[in-house]
Amino acid sequence: MEQNVFFLPHEGLKLAELAEFLGAELANSDHADVIVRSVAPINRARAGDVCYILSRRSRDELLTCEASAVICDKALADLVPQHIPIILSSNPHAAFAMAGGLFYPAALRPVAISPGESEIAPSAVIDPSARLEKGVIVEPLAVIGAHAEIGEGTRIGAHSIIGPGVKIGRDCSIAAGASILCALIGNGVIIHNGVRIGQDGFGYAPGPRGMIKIVQIGRVIIQDNVEIGANTTIDRGAMDDTVIGEGTKIDNQVQIGHNVQMGRHCAIVAQVGIAGSTKIGNGVQIGGQAGIKGHVTIGDGVQIAAKSGIMTDLAAGGQYGGVPARPLKDYLREAAQQVAKSKLRGRNPGGKEND
Repeated sequence: MEQNVFFLPHEGLKLAELAEFLGAELANSDHADVIVRSVAPINRARAGDVCYILSRRSRDELLTCEASAVICDKALADLVPQHIPIILSSNPHAAFAMAGGLFYPAALRPVAISPGESEIAPSAVIDPSARLEKGVIVEPLAVIGAHAEIGEGTRIGAHSIIGPGVKIGRDCSIAAGASILCALIGNGVIIHNGVRIGQDGFGYAPGPRGMIKIVQIGRVIIQDNVEIGANTTIDRGAMDDTVIGEGTKIDNQVQIGHNVQMGRHCAIVAQVGIAGSTKIGNGVQIGGQAGIKGHVTIGDGVQIAAKSGIMTDLAAGGQYGGVPARPLKDYLREAAQQVAKSKLRGRNPGGKEND
């Protein structure tokens, strides 16, 4: 790949320094002074790059790899050619992620629209009653409403809107075009481009002349170190709060309805829809395009397969899939049976066995 002008390589780090940062072990101290500057996949890693492997399926790619180091578990070290230094880690995937963040810290947060680090762009509109701590950066054409509070080191992106009374903690990144209303945001939160937080939820009561809108007077509470992907929407509560727990990571284009209570360290993949008043435990993982009915409870540690439909409560620790969702083993068994039947019909169009 040609040089990436958006994310330039690191100035360089010795392998011994990198291994120490990762809490890993350099297999051969003779390689301690080798300099690395970037991360890359095995198939195109070159001198100065670090890559990683997770299984023996990488054997063939390693034969042509030119990386300056490979991160791997001790059990896979025998696969690495002798000329490539090895960094031993019990969790190579996490170690590689940490290395990437060390080499490219700017890529961990939304890219700034405004060059330079002047604190307040002249075109930004900030209500006189708003309170900004030192080190807050406000990019061009951002709007900050009355009595809003923004913590030290937070960046407010261009054209974003921070509504009246909103409170945002320290070291947050609010990307361009986001809007945040009726919300309390913790520290270290990352909100990507086009996110919508705190708009009213979908609530109506049937009346004699049509649908009557139900007021939505709750808030959105987002705890520390949450990350919210581009164009995701999180509705404010109707009368209670919508809550996103600490450390939860939400992908792009996710819809979270009013009064949803989501636990800590969950992972929600793109295009998931979560209807109102759903309660989700800690450490829950939800695959892409899954849909969750309102007023259900999902226990801690549940894993939900992509495109599943959740209609009832799910017990803690289970794996589920399908529409309606059922235990994943049952769903996969049924899917395999359907595939087998389809193949059989294809071989016997008339429904009778061939002579």
